[in-house]
Amino acid sequence: MAIHVRSDMKVTTRQIPKWLRIPNTSIQSKPLMIYHEAFEATASELSTQLEEVGDLAQAAITPEWHYPLLSKDHFHSTTHSVLGVVSGRSRACFGGEQNPDRFETIIQRGDLIIIPAGVGHRLSQDLGISDGPFELVLAYPLLKPWDICYGQPEDEEQVKNIQKVEWFQRDPLYGDDGPALHV
Repeated sequence: MAIHVRSDMKVTTRQIPKWLRIPNTSIQSKPLMIYHEAFEATASELSTQLEEVGDLAQAAITPEWHYPLLSKDHFHSTTHSVLGVVSGRSRACFGGEQNPDRFETIIQRGDLIIIPAGVGHRLSQDLGISDGPFELVLAYPLLKPWDICYGQPEDEEQVKNIQKVEWFQRDPLYGDDGPALHV
């Protein structure tokens, strides 16, 4: 069953400067991207969509699990992340909770979030909603192992990996054309 993907959705992009030991978008200059109300789908349907239209240059976007964001600031140094909110809504923080240049926003059902390697992120508050508890599909490019860094001194060697992480050759939601290909 194909999911309904909207072509008229709003896209928010943010560059977030380095803060302490969280590199954010300072290394690759690829922005955090939020496709607002971009799709209507269950977790299973979104997982199938991400697998079918994922980045062929990196094989495919592979949904790893259906789970809320970690509640502690963290980032990945080996891959970009794709999050699709399939129910509920939550306050999310990008860039580091104490960072004066952080980006805090509400993410909700139908939003697709692309978090570039190095961008700190965390779930701040599950806001709940009538369509159920907050749930998201979390995906990474296939064959790109993911790690978790917390901005600690021991992460400094891992941060060097970010420069080598390739950007998407296909949009994770739209395939051959989509917002991720125009940044």
